[in-house]
Amino acid sequence: QVQLVESGGGLVQAGGSLRLSCAASGGMFSTYAMAWFRQAPGKEREIVTAISRRGGSTFYADSVKGRFTISRDNAKNTISLQMNSLKPEDTAVYYCAAANRVFVPNSPDMYPNWGQGTQVTVSL
Repeated sequence: QVQLVESGGGLVQAGGSLRLSCAASGGMFSTYAMAWFRQAPGKEREIVTAISRRGGSTFYADSVKGRFTISRDNAKNTISLQMNSLKPEDTAVYYCAAANRVFVPNSPDMYPNWGQGTQVTVSL
């Protein structure tokens, strides 16, 4: 099993940017599809973006297309989420997740490995 630790959350004004990172350990990182999910209070956990094992395939939720960018560095066992043009509706706890799969799942049920989450708050 891979262990995941997120960092980089915080408070930002609308229109600003944040960069989240997720460090993985304890597994062969390059065999895992990776994803960012988020969960706002009172709402279900939803996928934000995901990336395939080697980074050749990505998925973005419609709500973040053109604003967020996922990337991975298999040499450093990390993924990152660059978030630009942030909106108040992006406020949530953001979770890093890993799935030992060839394809890129977009359902949280397909990801058995999760980080503890990092809070992102976007103010007006």
